[in-house]
Amino acid sequence: MPEGHTIHRLAADHLERFGGRPVRASSPQGKFSDSAALLDGAVLDRVDAHGKHLFLGFDGTGWVHIHLGLFGKLGFGDGKAPPPTDTVRLRLADPDSYADLRGPTTCALITDGEKHAIHARLGPDPLRPADDPAKAWHRITRSRTTIAALLMDQKIIAGVGNVYRAEVLFRHGIDPYLPGRDITRAQWDAMWTDLAALMREGVRNNRIDTVRPEHEPEAMGRPPRQDDHGGEVYVYRRTGQPCLICGGEIRTAGLAARNLFWCPRCQGPSAGG
Repeated sequence: MPEGHTIHRLAADHLERFGGRPVRASSPQGKFSDSAALLDGAVLDRVDAHGKHLFLGFDGTGWVHIHLGLFGKLGFGDGKAPPPTDTVRLRLADPDSYADLRGPTTCALITDGEKHAIHARLGPDPLRPADDPAKAWHRITRSRTTIAALLMDQKIIAGVGNVYRAEVLFRHGIDPYLPGRDITRAQWDAMWTDLAALMREGVRNNRIDTVRPEHEPEAMGRPPRQDDHGGEVYVYRRTGQPCLICGGEIRTAGLAARNLFWCPRCQGPSAGG
């Protein structure tokens, strides 16, 4: 499932390609046909993103709410759009560009009120400048649940997925099994600030990189990471490999239905902070 930086990048890409212009909208698959007919010829005049939720605003028509889920894909093309396949839930197009949405968990035309209700049930997003990290902190500090599980709860903090979860805990030397109520406010504020910076880089570069300059391949004289997910990371999907800092073995375990990655030496009970 895409993490929050990808959704914010998709929002910006839609605005850059289609913003301020009428677009053609269709649903070759047929599941969004009635709504696509309402959107056809409307102007895309605003976009928004909150966590893993993308919103495309059309003047006088409403918002297209998209959640890609585990299998959704949203891709762009340049020039005149080719004939679509019948797997395309929504196509937006103008003479210069097109975007095809396939397999999303959600693709719905919603009102302002329905959009506000979605925001209300989500936690603060590190990529939304007005969002207050204290809202998440108040829930974390009252919870016995592990901090690793809390970071993946979109009702507490929106947009953080498995990669950012593992990496921010490592970068701050925090035991992933530490209960939320044992996290200090200083630790939480540092993690929030770090997440915001890392995710902004993710938006710019369209990939996740979390290693500090002194641990990059060139600095350490090591080969670049080879992984379908791309990016230089400390622990994510590095099970059994040596930690870039202490040399210990990276471990993995199941937690909250996802694989958790961490370094027991760098993130042991006495390593936090």
